[in-house]
Amino acid sequence: MSKNPYSEWSDQELIAKCRKEDSKAQEMLYKRFYAYAMGISLRYCINRDDALEAVNDAFIKLFKTIKTFDDGRLVKPWFRQIVVNTAIDNRRKNLKHSNVLDLEYADESVVDHHIISKISAQDILNLLSELPEMHRMVFNLYEIDGYTHEEIADILEMPSSSSRVYLSRAKEKLRRLVKAHFYLNYERAI
Repeated sequence: MSKNPYSEWSDQELIAKCRKEDSKAQEMLYKRFYAYAMGISLRYCINRDDALEAVNDAFIKLFKTIKTFDDGRLVKPWFRQIVVNTAIDNRRKNLKHSNVLDLEYADESVVDHHIISKISAQDILNLLSELPEMHRMVFNLYEIDGYTHEEIADILEMPSSSSRVYLSRAKEKLRRLVKAHFYLNYERAI
C-alpha cells in the first residue's frame, strides 16, 4: 500500500495545488484542517450539526477564495478567520430572534480562586454552553479569539457598548455557574 504523497506536503504546497483545483490536494487540506475548524466552530454554534454546516461552508469559502490567498500569510490564521466569520454568519440569522439584552443581574460574590484551579478546560467549555447565545458569542470573540469590542460590533451588527455589556454579563453568569457547579464539590473536598 503506497503512502499518499499529499500528506507530506506543507500547507503552502497544498494551497498551490488547490489553486490549480487539484481535488486530491483539496481533500488533503480538508482532512488536515477539519478538526481545527470543528474546534473553532463548536464554540460558536449551538450543536454539532450547526458546527459541521459552518465548517463545510467555511471550506467552500476557502476553496472559492484560495486563488487570492497571500503566500506570505500563514494558512491557519487565515482559515481561522474564515471559520469564525462563517460560524457567526450562520448563527446571525438566529441571533436576531434572541433577546436584545438580558436584564438579569448577577450577585457580586467572589468565587474562591482555588475552585478555578480545579476546573478543566472541558468543564469551562461545558459552562460556556450554558450561557445565552449572544453572551457566549461575544465571550468567545473577545476572550478566546481576541477581537476588540469595535470588531465584535461590526461582526454582530451592534453598538460596541452592547458588546461590552454582553461580555460583562457573560462573565457574571460564568461566575455564578462556577459557583453553582463547583463550589459545593470544592467545599466537600477540603
